Amino acid sequence: MTTMRSELSSPRLTELTDVIRDRVRAGVNQAHTADLVKEALRPFLDVPGLLTEEQRRGDPERYLQHVLHVEPDASFSVVALVWLPGQQTPVHDHVAWCVTGVYQGAESEQHYRVRESEQGAWLVPTELVTNQVGETCGFAPPGDIHRVRNCGTGTAISLHVYGADIGELGTSVRRVYELPVHE
Repeated sequence: MTTMRSELSSPRLTELTDVIRDRVRAGVNQAHTADLVKEALRPFLDVPGLLTEEQRRGDPERYLQHVLHVEPDASFSVVALVWLPGQQTPVHDHVAWCVTGVYQGAESEQHYRVRESEQGAWLVPTELVTNQVGETCGFAPPGDIHRVRNCGTGTAISLHVYGADIGELGTSVRRVYELPVHE
């Protein structure tokens, strides 16, 4: 993943961050906050002009993260992830709650759980979800092991809201899992 810092903000993006700020302050725990932010994000997923042309740009080598907003108190960050066809994350989990909404295209999200025995640990695929434009999902750790990919034939763009300072951390990924996958 490549990260780009964007200081450009549209009035609609400012409106979105204002709404998210209110929801984050109202959350009582990570899971509740993710649910509140998920509902706040949904109406902005069909707003033309929310992102600048630069914030809609991808990278032919890997998916590209555009940091759109970091809250001054580090309580949340908003990023746009731009995926060209076939681009995907490694299997990973997160440092904090996360909400995702598809702004353009479609993304698939394969969930996993870790199994262990005396022979070692491995990943077991669980739910596979495909999110289309306008659809949101959210979660709070633990139990958020997944891989996300652009499953369409065109560029996909998703908005991600993380309960962390992505400007400081650079990513929301806590750990990458390189375990074998078994059914």
